Amino acid sequence: MKLRIRGGKHLRGNVRISGAKNASGPLIAASLLLKGPVKFKNVPRLTDLLGLLEIMQEMGVKVDWTGDHELTIDATELDPKKLDKKKMKRMRFSILLLGPMLARVRRVSVGEPGGCSIGNRPIDAHLFALGALGANIETEDDGTLAMDANGRGLRGAYVVLPEPSVTATENLVMAAATAKGHTSVRLAAAEPHVADLCRFLNACGAKIKGVGTHELEIDGVTSLAPPKKAWTVIPDMLEIGTFAVAAAITRGDITMSPVDMSHLDAVLSALSRIGVKHELRSDGSLRVQGVSRMSAIPKLQANIYPCFPTDLQALFGLLATQCHGTTLIQDPLFEGRMGYVNELLKMGANAVIADPHRVVITGPTPLRGTEIRSLDLRAGATMVLAGLIAEGETVIHDAEMVYRGYEDLDGRLRTLGADIEQEHE
Repeated sequence: MKLRIRGGKHLRGNVRISGAKNASGPLIAASLLLKGPVKFKNVPRLTDLLGLLEIMQEMGVKVDWTGDHELTIDATELDPKKLDKKKMKRMRFSILLLGPMLARVRRVSVGEPGGCSIGNRPIDAHLFALGALGANIETEDDGTLAMDANGRGLRGAYVVLPEPSVTATENLVMAAATAKGHTSVRLAAAEPHVADLCRFLNACGAKIKGVGTHELEIDGVTSLAPPKKAWTVIPDMLEIGTFAVAAAITRGDITMSPVDMSHLDAVLSALSRIGVKHELRSDGSLRVQGVSRMSAIPKLQANIYPCFPTDLQALFGLLATQCHGTTLIQDPLFEGRMGYVNELLKMGANAVIADPHRVVITGPTPLRGTEIRSLDLRAGATMVLAGLIAEGETVIHDAEMVYRGYEDLDGRLRTLGADIEQEHE
């Protein structure tokens, strides 16, 4: 798939923010812990999520879309023997199945999941966390990981994670929710979607304390049951950041809803330092307006929440090309995140990749349309936004990457005035 964009439009209007991909994935995976139907609202239709649901359906899980963004899942008839190892290996998101399947059926055999090429992403933290709860983990000759819970089931433990990994924390929380005894987690990730998963599990009968912090205390329960009410997925703070950058670079005026301002401190702080106007309106929506002159942030560093999110680093790198001055961007989390800079250089950006974790960008520089590639999900969104301000026509190849994390991005941009169309190669 490719996207063809003709730049120069000022984006204006209202846009609906989707449910968070990174919240939906663990919630969907957690449904494997439940016997009986559970209903979710505000679920985005993304290729990553659809792929995860397909893997679950093949194991006998019932999946029913009862509305555009309403999803009912019933994992009562889960059959782990039908797990498609090849499909799981192709998709990084499927790693979220490890914890709940080990807790539910006490044995799982999988290939190491794949995903975006943003650098080395071993699953050591996941294996360490699950091993701490008593799981035996062996690597078979073909590279398959065989895990079992010793036949006795998982047991609570004091776990200090090697790093505050989001998905490792989520796997650990899902596994520990029904493990025997007490689990203490240190260096837990505290992102909004991790906290949302914990709140969901508590609504299902789990006993998790410290929600939203880096220290969690979990008392295992015998079983979990679906919550009495449908669970609404939180709004995607990364999508909010994406449309905010779109408004800023096109000197546009975009109002977004729904939003949760408590998730956006670092992002809005960065926008304020640059000089971009934004306001929370009385109806709870967020309005972002572009300005005639933006100032570079001397240093922008991505880090774990509540710091600036790594998933918006590339988009703010693009924003830096339109700011007056020089910005040093550091991203210690992934060594492959700077690949997008090479694509921006093709468009005329003034940037130097200092090393795999640092880039220096000087602006403002006009961008010109050309043929570029979507290297990963967030880099792809960055290229789309770059095309919005480039002179002439921009063609983005491998654009299907973008739809792993953004539902109908081109359609929503068109409603704001963008000249963009999707083509299949």
